[in-house]
Amino acid sequence: MDQATQLRNIIKAQSVANTPSARVITVTSGKGGVGKSNVSINLAVQFKKMGKRVIIFDADFGLANIEVMFGAVPKHNLSDLIYQGKNIREIITVGPMDIGFISGGSGIAGLSNLGRDYINYLIQNLAELDKLADVIIIDTGAGISDAVLEFLVASKEVLLVTTPEPTSITDSYSLLKALNRHPRYNAAMTQVKVVANKAENYDEGKQLFTKLNAVVQRYLKMNIEFVGVIPDDNQLVKAVMQQTPVSIQNPNSKSALAFMDLAKTLTTNSPEPVVTKHGMAGFFANMVKGKKFI
Repeated sequence: MDQATQLRNIIKAQSVANTPSARVITVTSGKGGVGKSNVSINLAVQFKKMGKRVIIFDADFGLANIEVMFGAVPKHNLSDLIYQGKNIREIITVGPMDIGFISGGSGIAGLSNLGRDYINYLIQNLAELDKLADVIIIDTGAGISDAVLEFLVASKEVLLVTTPEPTSITDSYSLLKALNRHPRYNAAMTQVKVVANKAENYDEGKQLFTKLNAVVQRYLKMNIEFVGVIPDDNQLVKAVMQQTPVSIQNPNSKSALAFMDLAKTLTTNSPEPVVTKHGMAGFFANMVKGKKFI
């Protein structure tokens, strides 16, 4: 039995067992410093306020932005699940408002070197997340690396964070170009949604999207969707300095209210079954699809 068949059987077994599938949203950006991790964690808080069970998967093994903003250092990460025999529940750190957090750590970098048994064990454990969460937010590394692209091509729902800075818009286009050219990218099964962060107001954010969309449509023929604006806000900066999500520290601030609107937009604009029936096990199966394992 080849690896692809084994993966399909594992996912099929989960479906037969009526395992619920979590909605997986992959948050990314074309460059660092645009507030990607801030978007991830505040979006998680807003989903939690809406009564959803939420887990953040930190896939940026180079930095620990989510850990810093959570104000908590995890005892275990993905490497401990893969190599130390920990189960998925043991590597989940509980953060503010009981939001779960999983650190990818160095385990992300080693995914491509895993053997068949490790891959099967990992997928079976990740399937457990579908029982524990309604929404799983994957916070990728910034920029156009192979690791980031692997997460994006596996995603059915990508949230691209950009800012009005010209370099941010250019880098966002470069990221979309690299994604569009990836041999495993499936445009029909991938929704790319754009949020404008650090904008002066809604109009500036919408103009940002219009500019980006114009070049994307002209040169890439990709469909991207505008889902909202997070305004530049001193209250958000203060919250970051105090290692607390602004949506918790100052829920009436303009940025927190914008995150609330973003969560509502993503909830109301979630078509079936492309987004909500993917699940974390299905996400990872897509991620390793086409790879050969020892």
